[in-house]
Amino acid sequence: MAESVRVGLFVTCLVDMFRPSVGFACIKILEDAGCQVHVPVAQTCCGQTAWNCGDKKDTREIAEEVIQNFEGFDYIIAPSKPCAKMLKDNYATLFKDDQKWAYRAEIFSSKTYELVSFLENVLEIENLKNHLIREPTF
Repeated sequence: MAESVRVGLFVTCLVDMFRPSVGFACIKILEDAGCQVHVPVAQTCCGQTAWNCGDKKDTREIAEEVIQNFEGFDYIIAPSKPCAKMLKDNYATLFKDDQKWAYRAEIFSSKTYELVSFLENVLEIENLKNHLIREPTF
């Protein structure tokens, strides 16, 4: 199943700025699971900071850009549960009064997962620990 799955990896701003190795590890995990992984260059933050501060205008601008950059993928994967929750739950709430964007946000949200939940619940990798932890080769 996974070989035909096109995944858009939402790297998160913290991974991008402070721990890029996490992003590269996510790519490897997803590719090892058989996914075609794409990392849109134009992605930014999920907007959670603006959302938490009540700044709906900036949150909306960020969310529109994120949705546009990730619409072509089968799934959107984030290696962070808080960011995945922002993308999945809060985007739908953000656009509830805008018919055009509400529909796009709903489709986007339905394809968004945190990394481990995607591996377990969508790809149905049964023994995730054994699948991900391999003996080092020297």
